[in-house]
Amino acid sequence: MDGIRFAFGTLTVLPVRVTRWDRGAARAGMLCAPLAGLVVGLCAAALGGVLILLGSGPLLAAVATAAVPAVLTRGLHLDGLADTADGLGSAKPAEDALRIMKQSDIGPFGVITLLFVLLAQIAALYELYGAGWAHGATAAVVSAVAARLALTLACRTGIPAARPEGLGAAVAGVVPVRTGLAVTALVTGVCAAAGAAFGAYGVLHHALAVLVALAAAELLLRHCVRRFDGVTGDVFGALAETAATAALIALVLGP
Repeated sequence: MDGIRFAFGTLTVLPVRVTRWDRGAARAGMLCAPLAGLVVGLCAAALGGVLILLGSGPLLAAVATAAVPAVLTRGLHLDGLADTADGLGSAKPAEDALRIMKQSDIGPFGVITLLFVLLAQIAALYELYGAGWAHGATAAVVSAVAARLALTLACRTGIPAARPEGLGAAVAGVVPVRTGLAVTALVTGVCAAAGAAFGAYGVLHHALAVLVALAAAELLLRHCVRRFDGVTGDVFGALAETAATAALIALVLGP
């Protein structure tokens, strides 16, 4: 329960009180991160589905579905994406880039990144809802779960924190590699099972979407570690949005 409280208390705005903030709770919490993603994804899918049933077109359903994760995280992941883009785009040394990321304003790199990421998410969801409500709803859930699974892997042993304080320092390196891989296999299998509703190809397609999402997040993670000498809370937000977007794009592509 401490792990579930940690996951929901740090990754969502749901009224869950975090009772422990030690490394053990952080480890359990980040292993439970995909569970928080499942709840966020189900909420997003539910709103999109209700709008479709009420006669809305796929575009409005797509916008609403993309908005739900932002609301349920108080925009923290999007804010982290923007801050990380500003830090990377500055091309400054790690210390200066981290200082830029801590500033409250958003620079041009952050604005442009937010614009294109949100457009990509909405465009992908529009195409999927256009193919049928079930396609859009399943994609909303799978992308949200994949986004939080990317955070589980980003907290694996060997990934340092860029700062001595903050969420990044609290969770960096807490997940044993083997345990993280086991969770990855389990979550990927569950997402593949969700794709069974669309036939045998759906199983493979949804599993590949999760793997594509994790690959995209891993590339960003390695780049951030090189540039910032570690991870921060902002980097985790950027990883989540990157993974979610990659999963949605992967689900659009293909027959």
